[in-house]
Order: sequence, then C-alpha cells, then structure tokens
Amino acid sequence: MIEFFTVLGLALALGWPLGRYLAAVMRGGPLPGDRVFGLVERPIYRLLGIDPSRGMDWKHYALAFLASNAVLGVLVWVLLITQAWLPLNPNAAPNMSWDLALHTAVSFLTNTNQQHYSGQAQLSYLAHMAGIVGLQVVTPMMGLALVAATLRAFFGGRDADDAGVARGGVADVGNYWADVVRPSVRVLLPLAVLWSVLLTGQGVPATLSGGPEATPLDASAGMETQKIPLGPVAAMVAVKQLGTNGGGWYGPNSSVPLENPTPFSNWLETLALILLPVAVACFIGPFTRRRKLTPLVLGTMLAMSLASAGLAVWSESASPTSTDVALMEGKEVRTGAVPSALWAALTTQTSNGSVNAMHDSLAPLTGLVTLSNMLINAIWGGIGCGLQQFLVYLLLAVFVAGLMTGRTPELFGRKIEAPEVRLLAALVLLQPVVLLGLTALTLAVPAWTGNSNPGFHGISQVFYEYVSAFANNGSGFEGLGDATRWWNLSTSVVLALGRYPALLVPLAIAAMLGAKRAAPEGAGSLRIETPTFALTLIALVVILTLLQFMPVLVLGPVADHLALATLAG
Repeated sequence: MIEFFTVLGLALALGWPLGRYLAAVMRGGPLPGDRVFGLVERPIYRLLGIDPSRGMDWKHYALAFLASNAVLGVLVWVLLITQAWLPLNPNAAPNMSWDLALHTAVSFLTNTNQQHYSGQAQLSYLAHMAGIVGLQVVTPMMGLALVAATLRAFFGGRDADDAGVARGGVADVGNYWADVVRPSVRVLLPLAVLWSVLLTGQGVPATLSGGPEATPLDASAGMETQKIPLGPVAAMVAVKQLGTNGGGWYGPNSSVPLENPTPFSNWLETLALILLPVAVACFIGPFTRRRKLTPLVLGTMLAMSLASAGLAVWSESASPTSTDVALMEGKEVRTGAVPSALWAALTTQTSNGSVNAMHDSLAPLTGLVTLSNMLINAIWGGIGCGLQQFLVYLLLAVFVAGLMTGRTPELFGRKIEAPEVRLLAALVLLQPVVLLGLTALTLAVPAWTGNSNPGFHGISQVFYEYVSAFANNGSGFEGLGDATRWWNLSTSVVLALGRYPALLVPLAIAAMLGAKRAAPEGAGSLRIETPTFALTLIALVVILTLLQFMPVLVLGPVADHLALATLAG
C-alpha cells in the first residue's frame, strides 16, 4: 500500500506544475528555453515545409491529423514487412506477415500498442527504434494536439472576438504540426531521457549489441544454449510508460526482469503510467483560463481512480478468492499481488496497457475492474484522448442536467442543440455496437475464437481483446490465441474505430458550438464546476459505460468470480 500512496501523491504533486507548463507550451507564447528547443523545432518545421504560426480551421486541422497518420502508418508497415533485409537486426528477426504488420502499425499508430507478437524475437532493433518508438513519441502528442484544438474551438478559437465568437464564423484552432512538435520536444522527450537514465541505472538494458548466449542450468529443457535478448530497452520502456503507450520490448512486458529488474524500477514505471495523464487533467484550467475546470476534471478523475484502484487491490489481497494460490499464476513473486493489482488498475485507467503481471491470471473481480476502466476510458485516459473523452461525458451530462432542471442545455454559454446531440449519440452508440457485435460474432465461430478457456473466462478473454482495442489500451487476456489473421484484421478495424471518431467528433462539435454567440452566464446558468455536477457526471459515466455492458460483464468476470468462490468455499 505504500507504493499506492507514494505513486498517487507524487503524481499529483508533479502533475500540477507540469500541467501548467504544458498549458504554456500549448499556448505557444515565449518560454524559457526557446533558444535551445528552437534548435530542434525549426529544422523539423523546415523539413515539413510549414509555418508553425499559421492557424487552421478544424477541418484542415483534422485533415492534417489524418494525413500524418496515413503517411506514418504506411512507412511503419513497409518497415515491418522488410525488416529482415534492413540493418540493425543482430537477432535475425524475420519479416512480419502482411496482416501482423498491419495490426502492429495500426496498433502503435493509434497509441494502443496492442501486441500480437513478442518484440524480443519478432522485431529488429531498427523496427523497434524507428518504427515502434517513433510512433510512441508522436502519437500521444497527437492526442494532446486534438484536445488542445477542441478546447480552443469551444471558446471561438485563437482569434475569437470579445464575445468569444470565431471571427468570420471559422475558428482558428491552432497549427496541428506545431501542436505535435512543441510538446514532443519540450515535454515528452526530456522526461523520457530522464526516465531512461534512471531505468538504465536500475539494470534495464541499453545496448545495440546482440544478446549473449548462456547454458541453461536445467538440462531437461532440451537446449544446449539459450540466447538472452537485449537491446536499447530502457529508452523504449521510458517512452512507452510516460506516453501512455504500453506494450513492451519483451512479450510479457514489465513482468520480465530485464525490463523491470528492481522494486525501484517497478515504482518508477508505475509512476510514469499516470504522470502525464494527471498533468493533462491539471492543464485544462490554465490553458482555457477557467481555473475552476481543473478541480472539476481532476477531482472527478481522481475519485474514479481511487475507487477503481481500491477495488482492484482489495480483490487481489482481501476478497474471498484472494486466498486461492492459483491466482499467483501469472504474477511475479518478487513483485507481489498488491503492486500487480495497482499496476493493472492504473494501466487500464490510462490508455497504457503495459503489464507487470498477466491480466489473464488476475482474480475475476480485478478483471472486471480493468474492463470497466477501459469501457469508461476517461478515468485518466490517454494523453489528450482521456480528456477528449471526458469532454464527451461533460457535454452529455450538461444536456441531461439541463433536461432534468428544465433549462436549455448550454456549455460555456453556448446552447447544445440537435446537431450536436446527434453526433454525441452516434459516438456513444458506436462503442456497444462494435464491441458486442464483434464479441458475439467471434464467439459464434469457434474456429476464429482461439480462447484457452471454454467457460465464463473464455467470454472475458474475447470481450477483453476488443475492449482493449477500442479503448486504445493494448493490454490483453493472453490466454487468447490472437496471432491469427482474424484477430489481426478484426482488431485493426476496432483500433481505428476507437481512436479516430473519439478524437475528431468532439472537435467538430466544439467547432459548431464555438461558432455560436455565447450568452452571458447568470444566476440561471448551469454551474458545472460544483461537486453536485461532478457527481451527476460520474453517475452518467456509470450508466452509459457500465450498465449497457452489464449482461456481458455478468456472463464473464462476475460468473467467473462466483464459480471460483464456490470452489473456494
């Protein structure tokens, strides 16, 4: 429990000033260090051929986002299917099949990092460094850029008039390229360098040489020698944790001692899980200059986080099933049940998805917690993506609260009308249609399913894979045989559907609202920066994202828990 309180306390203590700095970076004004960072940023702008001071409307911003994703996706896909012929491949990793390469490219492009491969055996150093880590740097900053543009659009853009309305009816929501480059260079990369050094000091490998060969102590293993896979692991671990990326250099992620060798490295990696998501929650107030927004967002997210983490820790340490010794299967004894549960809760509260224990081996109720976290996807969420999803819930809560109190639903003085509600409804319905539809289809065709458990847990395995993909999380119940063409292609579709509408639809809604004249806020206006509204928002989140999935949750983890508790009794 000490780790729980120190991680959360330090994340809050560091997240507050980091959030203020992040707001200043995204606002684009003069900052200390401009001369140094400019040496990196200006060549990038020249290479891209763009003027970072030139604004964009929301449509051009969205097109730039989609175009950059398309180009990067193709480049990484080509790299993965040709890696065997390229340099920096000391372990002779083969070329990926086209469908596995497609899933891998889409997975890392969507900041999900869902892995249907083991990196130490199936990726070259070049593919890791240029393809995987490259995307792990830029994709979280793309999410941050989109939420910054959305917030600008809510208030009429950077060039709004005195009434907060976009001039000419078209809001300047910022420059997409500058919004990605600035936080990458000024925030994520410096933090990643610091974490990489700290992890290297703990023994995480940082080398370009091939791994050594060792003689197994157990002769019955049938191997005369075994190659120990190494590589520039520390750099990847640092950025995958800080950028809410997830995955790992090794297939089992941070449960491997080479990726997470000491208690301090485990603490560092756990802290990195939520540091920037907490900072983004603190960033909204200074960025919009509505200071009370930060307590609303931070307080709501923190309340849900504490409830989730507390239930996960209780489930693994004090629930009726926690005494079953079988639950230690898939967990590192050196790590222990409570740190494993804390990591599982935090990695699914954010969109990270890396693991230090196999989620397939968690207690059923802990599995329920991780599924619920991903269905909500806004407890902290990914960098930018979590706040973007929170804004969706905020709009819905304002609409519902307005109807309940007999007031016209409005946010920041702008009326929420039928066009905005239709877009919100489509976005909300997309999640159950995709997740329940594909889960049912996959379970109906056993040849596609590939699960290792035909009972209640088998339902959880399939549902978890799709939920993880849609939430852009990437963790999995790894008893599932997901390295097949069906799983590669179906989850690739889910990855894209979970990423792009969730980022672009709120931007479009914000632009529609920003074009409306803001009414002065008075005594009759709905006050959203209050504890009462925060509770209303949490209730809406629970109803929308948990109750609509209650049948599959009961058939999966709840039934699994009852069956296990019966056996234990």
